[in-house]
Amino acid sequence: MSTTPDHDLHHDGEPGLFDRAAGAFYGLALGDALGMPTQVMSREEVVRAYGTLSGFEPARHDNPVSAGMPAGSVTDDTDQAVIVARLIVEGGGHVDPLRFAEELLAWEREMKAKGSFDLLGPSTKAALDAVARGTDLKEAGKYGTTNGSAMRVTPVGIAFPCAPDDIEPFLDRVVESCQVTHDTTIGVAAAAAVAAAVSTGVAGGSLDEVFDAAIAASAAGGRRGHWIAGASIPARIAWARELVAGLDEAEALDRIDALIGTSVASQESVPAAFAVLALTGGDPWRSALLAANLGGDSDTIGAIAGAIAGSVRGLGALPADAVRTLREVNGLELEPLVRQLLTYRTAL
Repeated sequence: MSTTPDHDLHHDGEPGLFDRAAGAFYGLALGDALGMPTQVMSREEVVRAYGTLSGFEPARHDNPVSAGMPAGSVTDDTDQAVIVARLIVEGGGHVDPLRFAEELLAWEREMKAKGSFDLLGPSTKAALDAVARGTDLKEAGKYGTTNGSAMRVTPVGIAFPCAPDDIEPFLDRVVESCQVTHDTTIGVAAAAAVAAAVSTGVAGGSLDEVFDAAIAASAAGGRRGHWIAGASIPARIAWARELVAGLDEAEALDRIDALIGTSVASQESVPAAFAVLALTGGDPWRSALLAANLGGDSDTIGAIAGAIAGSVRGLGALPADAVRTLREVNGLELEPLVRQLLTYRTAL
């Protein structure tokens, strides 16, 4: 791993703050792009179509969501995370809910104009339709339980420290990023788990510390928002880790698919991402690849796992050719946003 302006290393060879933060954002994009062609496919269909996915692939023509997308393309997971990052910067560290709603609607109009099938998820779409009808912003997200809040929250984890002994200010920032669409106990718990994991990784935490932070923050986040019945996300994250212990990858993926689930439900896809992290020991490339081989909401599972793994291992741990592909195919240049996000963390 070479030291460049975009790969800051400590003298002991460990990734520095910027490298870990950039690793989180590019790790998100990596998992998103690897999972893009297999989303909404069953695990059996993935195996039948690809065998074992080992790198970027174009979407098949019959994929109802990603048809026509070339290899290495990111989806709404990365696009919405970029929107959150921009709004944090433009809002002086805060996400304005009305601006966020406007930005998401503008993004979907742009996707439709391109003829894309990659549009807003069910919770986000329902909430924004409610906003368009004049529903109060504080009420629009009262039914949002899917993983849209978790998939786009990585910039919050980059920008703000998650202090275990004083977590409420951090949760305030998490809630700002999901209130308009996922203002529920489940939506906030899911976002809090991912944001805390990324924040802990960016701060230099180990994978064990990342799991601990995710579980604690998710439990606290589950006390925010409108109550919705559903399984406990922190309990399922802890259980998912145990579920894959000692298994080989193929058996573990089958178990994740059968018992944890890979749907857009937060209680499935978020624990599935943590299961993948446990399985790989937090390796960004392997984590993203395994998520892609799951099928289901594979792009979001990959985006979450990739972001967390990238925050622990740093940008330098992501394959350089893969990062180059992400930049070239999508026009991604995330470093300026990462630097701006980090000004909030380092100012505290």
